[in-house]
Amino acid sequence: MTTAQTKTKRVPTKVGISTKKKVGTKAKAVKAEKAEGKVVLRIRVRAYESKILDASVKQIIDTATRYDASIVGPVPLPTEIKKYTVNRSSFVYKNAREQFEIRVHKRLIDIINPNTKTVEALTNLSLPSGVDIDVKMM
Repeated sequence: MTTAQTKTKRVPTKVGISTKKKVGTKAKAVKAEKAEGKVVLRIRVRAYESKILDASVKQIIDTATRYDASIVGPVPLPTEIKKYTVNRSSFVYKNAREQFEIRVHKRLIDIINPNTKTVEALTNLSLPSGVDIDVKMM
């Protein structure tokens, strides 16, 4: 009975050790990929109207593909909803209220290893008003 108990105790520890080694090798592989020199241009686009946002994202993707850049996305991010409640009347009908909301739609685009021509074309791109762009180099 004691030998069976020791066998069951040793098996989980061996499994735990082997999984730790696998996690460590994955982390080293990710660091090796970053060390290779992959440059990622992360573009985050925000707008109040989804149709205008989709049109501007399509314009960004067309510009990037024209200069042979590899693209990941567009990835739709969660819509940010801000709700406001306002009193309709200030005196007698104070319980009557109106509710308003503002929706902010977001998309994420990654351009992997962009050329100088690609970056220059994206900076000269004219997009409609109401579209906000954040660009990060990673």
